[in-house]
Amino acid sequence: MSAFEFFFSFYGLVLGLSVAVIATGLATSIQHRKTIRIGWLTLLLALFVGLDIATFWDAAWHTFRDAPFSYGMLVIGLVIALVYFIAASLVFPHAITDGQDLDDHFWANKKIVLLLTTAANIMVVAASLAQVTGRPDSMAIVLTYAASLTLYVALIVPAALTRHRRLFAALIGIHVLIYLVIACLPAPPSRPPSAPQAAASS
Repeated sequence: MSAFEFFFSFYGLVLGLSVAVIATGLATSIQHRKTIRIGWLTLLLALFVGLDIATFWDAAWHTFRDAPFSYGMLVIGLVIALVYFIAASLVFPHAITDGQDLDDHFWANKKIVLLLTTAANIMVVAASLAQVTGRPDSMAIVLTYAASLTLYVALIVPAALTRHRRLFAALIGIHVLIYLVIACLPAPPSRPPSAPQAAASS
């Protein structure tokens, strides 16, 4: 097992739990659909967080697969993955009661969920930039990451702070669309192992 495989098995486990907690919340909500109101706000938030985790997972592969293993890298990965797990855990309520409206849970937790995903993205960009320091193309990579993170913050932070349904839907919907477009793009025919994907970091 290589150093990266060891790191990624641990890192991927926590990220996998984040996806699982969203899936469990969705399944439980569907199970109680006749006695609760799910609403589209929670579903849109769950979709965004799920795609964000998947994109983040992809970014970790491209960013850290050539990085030398260290305990510090393990700690950084743990912190980022735990931030995502907490965000994912807040998308759906842990206990669902008859007559509950998930919109109430959404408005109580949406802000912290999106601010946590923003914090995770900032941390992974910082860690990624540390990996490219000293490379001949480092300035171009820094500018690309900066543009990607700026777009992320410009869409997600206002979505976290707004109390307007339509504005939230528009901002999150745009970023979901960006993720889906990225997912549909064909992979380059050849890519150096150390080349980061700026779009995936957001």
